[in-house]
Amino acid sequence: MSGPAGSSSKKRLAPIAPPEEQRPTLEAVPPVAEKPAVAKPPVEKGKDLKEGLEKTRGGFVARIGALIGKKQIDAALVGELEEILFTADIGAKTAHKLFESVKGSLSRNELKDADAVWSVIRKESEAILERAQEKAGPLDIGRARPFVVLTIGVNGVGKTTTIGKLAAKFSAEGKKVILAAGDTFRAAATEQLEIWGQRTGTPVVRGKENSDPSAVIFDAVKRAQAESYDVVICDTAGRLHTKDNLMAELEKIRRVMKKALPEAPHETFLVLDSTNGQNAIAQAATFKQAMDITGIVLTKLDGTAKGGVILGISDELQVPVRFIGIGEKVADLRPFDAHEFVSALYEAG
Repeated sequence: MSGPAGSSSKKRLAPIAPPEEQRPTLEAVPPVAEKPAVAKPPVEKGKDLKEGLEKTRGGFVARIGALIGKKQIDAALVGELEEILFTADIGAKTAHKLFESVKGSLSRNELKDADAVWSVIRKESEAILERAQEKAGPLDIGRARPFVVLTIGVNGVGKTTTIGKLAAKFSAEGKKVILAAGDTFRAAATEQLEIWGQRTGTPVVRGKENSDPSAVIFDAVKRAQAESYDVVICDTAGRLHTKDNLMAELEKIRRVMKKALPEAPHETFLVLDSTNGQNAIAQAATFKQAMDITGIVLTKLDGTAKGGVILGISDELQVPVRFIGIGEKVADLRPFDAHEFVSALYEAG
């Protein structure tokens, strides 16, 4: 009796095999390589920074080079150098700093050649840019989730394109990104943002034309929280001809945004068009009066001789430049590095 009982016990412990037709086979399970993948745009190489700053080097930088490259370096050049700096698009305050740094060295008879003059100009330029960068610290989009970026700026500076390129960059880094079409007054802005959304696989939260921008951005932040997005990038209107209304609207957006997420926005980027020269400095000052700007994005540097405006913006606003645009490709929106920028700006050739 023990034999049959033992045999029965083993049968109860044995697993029950599924019918033949239910058993998985290697053929029934497609290999990982055959699973459909989300198509990603090819990685394009951007412009070399030196190439992107070619027109600016052909402006005030070339004029300084022509001045100090053909004459004896002495105090007689001070007046001509002063004129070049003060007519460049770097702002009077910044021009004065560069001028005084060179003048002070000349008065001590420390400069004997063109290389020495360039050394002083490079050193002071980099110091101006570094002060703003060091005060703010590095950009860290991983310090909050969702990380909310509010982008502001007047119409035509490349704000919506910048948002699309940022979405592409952050997505390529593995971040889950969502966009908020907060410029509800221009249908073209929303359409452009949706095109970027399609290109980058990024959803766009939009409202009806002329609807409340604050409501659109509120909904985007709430959706980001509910669906575990890493980054929210918010577009806004930029009608500077109605300056008071625009600033009031931006302040309202911030208030409503904080109702969705009290610490938002984590960054407020002001997008400026470098081709505007000193007018870009004036725009920045206007926005800073109404908003807590945490970073600058300077676009279209490749298309202007006025790229020196970056010095004036950093000097007068004491706000870091986070990205610079030197071309049309996504890779041409580059994280800003003061040393790299100064080296490319004042490099000969």
